[in-house]
Amino acid sequence: MEQEKSLNTPAPEKAAATPAASVPTDCAGIIEPMTFRKLLLRRHSIRRYTNKTVDPDAVKLILEAALLAPSSKSKRPWQFVVVEDKEKLLAMSKCKPVAAHALKTCAFAVAVCADPEGTDMVLEDCAIAAEFMQLQAAVQGIGSCWVQVRNRDAEDGASSEDVIRRILNIPPSIMVECVMTFGYSAEVRRPVDPDKLRWEKVHIESWREEPEQ
Repeated sequence: MEQEKSLNTPAPEKAAATPAASVPTDCAGIIEPMTFRKLLLRRHSIRRYTNKTVDPDAVKLILEAALLAPSSKSKRPWQFVVVEDKEKLLAMSKCKPVAAHALKTCAFAVAVCADPEGTDMVLEDCAIAAEFMQLQAAVQGIGSCWVQVRNRDAEDGASSEDVIRRILNIPPSIMVECVMTFGYSAEVRRPVDPDKLRWEKVHIESWREEPEQ
């Protein structure tokens, strides 16, 4: 993926406005329910990737998904830093001693950041945007993984956020919630068995205590 090509390509021309009476009021029929279910059953966190690059158009769709994510009061506090430089990705993989190794082999990563001032829903807004990116990636056959940054520390005791801020030149006032890795999977994962879902964690009408074993 060439950054200039993938991030600075002119946006497609907007279609003519559709009369208000013709605009659909819901998403029914856009995706078959069972098709989306299959996607959820097959999606896994992927931490090892092949060296295959991701097409710029696929990258833009993933970023578009983040920008389409809902946010509290539509404040959109998030910012996204896209990284494909291998030296930077390797440096970022050292932001904490465990669970950041996915950054070493991913095709690109997206640091999910936000200005915490002005909204008390910044964590939720960032999480929703990150998950939108994961789902859009999965639709395209691209693996992904969430690397937690906020409230984590590097091996030398430095804040993981400060490590990422330094590498990506992020202002100190900006929170770094996580870094999302993306690429084509080098792992073989089985779909989730729906028969093993923990339905006992679903409570109907009121809380129900689980019986003691």
